[in-house]
Amino acid sequence: MAASLRAFLRPAAAAACPSRRALLPPPRPLPGARACSAGSPFQYLVVRKTGARQSVGLVQLNRPQALNALCEGLMEELRRALEALENDSQVGAIVITGSQKAFAAGADIKEMQSKTFQECYSSSFLAGWDKVSTVRKPIIAAVNGFALGGGCELAMMCDIIYAGEKAQFGQPEILLGTIPGAGGTQRLTRAVGKSLAMEMVLTGDRISAAEAKEAGLVSKVFPVETLVDAAIACAEKIASNSKLVAAMAKESVNAAFETTLAEGTRTEKRLFYATFATGDRKEGMTAFVEKRKANFTDS
Repeated sequence: MAASLRAFLRPAAAAACPSRRALLPPPRPLPGARACSAGSPFQYLVVRKTGARQSVGLVQLNRPQALNALCEGLMEELRRALEALENDSQVGAIVITGSQKAFAAGADIKEMQSKTFQECYSSSFLAGWDKVSTVRKPIIAAVNGFALGGGCELAMMCDIIYAGEKAQFGQPEILLGTIPGAGGTQRLTRAVGKSLAMEMVLTGDRISAAEAKEAGLVSKVFPVETLVDAAIACAEKIASNSKLVAAMAKESVNAAFETTLAEGTRTEKRLFYATFATGDRKEGMTAFVEKRKANFTDS
């Protein structure tokens, strides 16, 4: 890792990385996820289902000695975990988190250091990271500590970002003589506007959780100790709705983020009409008229 980035992260590296002590209780294995990993536990993740109805998939990045740096092995495991959760009919929403020290301090620099242009171009390096943004179920990033470089990009691939009050966000790639490569210049600009995005990308400076909320990068800020519980509570609320319609709603909001107003409104109307082909739309409106709680069946 370059000296400038070591200096950038020194406050984090100087403190001992917390162990898996604390953030989560001992994990209960997620059968689907283990099946996807050829029967062996994940090396870089802790994955389980949680919530009163086990309707939330909880994924914890688990490379504490590297501040959850996003190596290729971790990102491959994350892809498999998300596929398993996507295919689990019990799960209605997903939470991705790290440790109290770091959500993810960036991509693994040592792993990238010797790569050439030819290797990056021919292998479409980092292309697999897009899996996070293509999952149809809503994903909440619960960010404590550092979300820098690839870690910030990973958080921005999620649908909602909740931050602990000590969280810090940044795109310090320029300190390494490169630029963001997993959507950092694109998603950050759309989230916080051109001026702040330019400042963060061109200087490598970090912003606090409070600044990130003010800029629109995160939706809510919580005490460090309650962040994950708050994210799970939000995910449970999402999961209590129709999973089918939630996927449509997510697609429609993403259209607003990624397309023109005209195209976005066309997408919204198309999806709105599509809900009238679902049993859940009929049940939701009937329950409203009958003044009772809807019983969605995801159909």
